Amino acid sequence: MNFLNTLPPQVDKAYKRRGRGLGSGRGSKSGRGTTRHQTARTTMPLHFEGGQGRIVKKYPLMRGKSQNRAISPKAYVVPLSQLANTTEDVTVDFLIKHNLVPSDALTVGVKVLLDKPITKAITLAVSASESVKLAVTNAGGKILSLS
Repeated sequence: MNFLNTLPPQVDKAYKRRGRGLGSGRGSKSGRGTTRHQTARTTMPLHFEGGQGRIVKKYPLMRGKSQNRAISPKAYVVPLSQLANTTEDVTVDFLIKHNLVPSDALTVGVKVLLDKPITKAITLAVSASESVKLAVTNAGGKILSLS
């Protein structure tokens, strides 16, 4: 009896070695279809634009500290008519508590702008436009300093 006949059958398939020359039968494009060159690679850099210069390089460098940082966020705008019926001092915490601005307004800032004149006196402790300051003082209210 032959010894080879008694061996158990192989369960795992053999690994196909690809990209080892044309004589191997798995060379040339190595199972990547008809693509070649750049698109046959596994990874390409995100900034690669097909050989032309990167778009980032076309912009001038802005000299100085933190000049190339993203645009800083603007302060949240609150219309004065939403504050017309308040009895408390209007602060950033007050505006957050009453869901007039989101909680990151503590870092970004808040500004009150005039949309309608008010008749009731209120106390403002946030930054406001000159027209709001005039409308609040004409109604008998106060503007607290922000320091």
